[in-house]
Amino acid sequence: MGSASPARPAPWQRAAVVAALMLAAFTFNTTENLPVGLLALMADDLRVSLAAVGALVTGYGLTVAVVSLPLAHVTRAVPRRYLLAGLLGLLAVGSWVSALDGVSYGVLLAARVATALGQALFWAVMGPVAVGLFPPERRGRIIGLLSVGGSLATVAGVPAGTWLGGHTGWRTPFALLGLLALVALVAIAALLPTSRPEDGHAAYGATPDRRGFSVVLAVTALSVTGAFAGFTYVVVFLQQVSGFSEEAVSAVLLAFGGAALAGVTVAGPLLDRLPRATLTVPVAGQAVALLGLCTTGHVPAATVVLVMLLGAAVATTFMATQSRVLSVAPGRTETALAANSAAYNVGIAAGALLGGLLLPAVGVRGTFLVGGLLTVGALAVLSWPARAGSEGRAGIGPSRAGAGL
Repeated sequence: MGSASPARPAPWQRAAVVAALMLAAFTFNTTENLPVGLLALMADDLRVSLAAVGALVTGYGLTVAVVSLPLAHVTRAVPRRYLLAGLLGLLAVGSWVSALDGVSYGVLLAARVATALGQALFWAVMGPVAVGLFPPERRGRIIGLLSVGGSLATVAGVPAGTWLGGHTGWRTPFALLGLLALVALVAIAALLPTSRPEDGHAAYGATPDRRGFSVVLAVTALSVTGAFAGFTYVVVFLQQVSGFSEEAVSAVLLAFGGAALAGVTVAGPLLDRLPRATLTVPVAGQAVALLGLCTTGHVPAATVVLVMLLGAAVATTFMATQSRVLSVAPGRTETALAANSAAYNVGIAAGALLGGLLLPAVGVRGTFLVGGLLTVGALAVLSWPARAGSEGRAGIGPSRAGAGL
């Protein structure tokens, strides 16, 4: 492709762009989930219920789920340098509006929706932009680095924001997030080459396969629904079933985040060489974790191990599906990634809703059982192409399918 040459800047420039995108992913993910840690502070200050503050997170995720595909389609011709700069500008402004003294709940909600619009599109274009700066055989490793940036939000971003908000007021961490978004914006605007979105190897799937793409979407939706059917109520589980104190619950959840970071760090470099294993193993690990928690959750030591396994599995599964989408996308990769992001966010909402509906009937242990069974369903879907005798291009395909990435 004749116009692809501008997409190969100097090595230091490419590394800086990836670092800026990692910072942006960290900032977006922290912004999305920060109200969870500041729930009581925000509710008291805004004079609203805890449920209303929780809706700031739920509404954010639903917005991402609904608008990801339409926004990816509408902006498919916009140069990525300008688009990403605009999205990060929206993140910065939304964060600073949230931090305004005396901001009302309605204005805060509007700022959250605007930020969610930016995040929906960011996750669709971030991967192709970063991957397009490097040779095709490094796709998986770059996706792994971006996933580390996103996972750090759980391990460091939300806990640090919660601590900072508790000591200085809940608006301070939002103001700081706006500053981080500005740093990422300046780096992207200064260092990312301006080229047409359709140029370069990352604009289209390496081995387009419509059936394989459908398999990935199904695995994402089923596995995420299964994970959040139980994990949404993990605090209740840890206290009522495992017998942990409030302080111990915080430590277990920190271990969950640390395991998620470790999972994507270890699996990221393997995505190119072992594309099938890096998706199948974490899905299987999630099934083991959820079913194991249902049966042995009354044993504290086993619970800690299984919660960590769950953290590593959930984070690695989504990273692996994103990597696979870059390979099997039947058309433009940003549209395919938007569909996978939408499936992920729908899975979160559906899992939380399903768990809530089942909780009175089956108890909190039962929600983990249902989540585990849904994850087993994802494993079954993952195996369909192989049982159908399809070749490496179909479905997830054998490891050879990723060799050409």
